[in-house]
Amino acid sequence: MNAYQYVLLRLVPRVDREEFINVGVVLYSQDAGFLDAAWDLDESRAQALAPTCDLGGVRSMLERVRAVCRGETGRGLPTLDKPGQRFGWIIAPRSTVLQPGPVHGGLCKDPAAELQRLLDRFVRI
Repeated sequence: MNAYQYVLLRLVPRVDREEFINVGVVLYSQDAGFLDAAWDLDESRAQALAPTCDLGGVRSMLERVRAVCRGETGRGLPTLDKPGQRFGWIIAPRSTVLQPGPVHGGLCKDPAAELQRLLDRFVRI
């Protein structure tokens, strides 16, 4: 079994109202050497929450999180060598449209499968 930590990524179109919908998951398992993100932006839910929200911009932010997980650099992305450093950068509190939720933990055999299970459970509901 591999220990892991995960955060949900939240779309918070109006920070002052603190309303959000879950749009993604980031899972980090130091034991398995795994760090990745998965997301599913439900456009109808997002538009119901915030009709003027720039969904293209949100998709771009979600792809940037995935790129950081995979260690990509350049294009304004941070240069962080270790997966734990990249996870720390992702979970740092932000006051933007895309925010990480609290860190949770668990155990799994297959982190990639667990990432998809968490996406189904908390985002694709």
